Amino acid sequence: MFNRWVMVCFMLGVTATWSVQAEDAATRDAAQIVGEVCVGCHGVDGNAMVMGAPKLGGQKADYLAKSLMDYKTGVRNNAVMSAFSSALSTEEMEALGKYFESQDSTLSVPK
Repeated sequence: MFNRWVMVCFMLGVTATWSVQAEDAATRDAAQIVGEVCVGCHGVDGNAMVMGAPKLGGQKADYLAKSLMDYKTGVRNNAVMSAFSSALSTEEMEALGKYFESQDSTLSVPK
């Protein structure tokens, strides 16, 4: 009986560790993509300084992932974003959405 509990606890620990490592890997992949592709227009934190490039920092992850998929499939039309998104997998789009959602936004509401 004791051996079963030890095995169950061990398996739960392995599963939890694998889950955290998988999430960390997705985050690193998103950061790498941002550093290689997105930073030029949207900035590393998603707070674009380029005229016409939207600020992504703080946006909802689902919205960003859907937007990337819409560029990839042609639902949204932008030559630059369509080209970049065509090379992304669904998992990468979701990871990018989570990455930018975790960033602070510099958008402000006028008083």
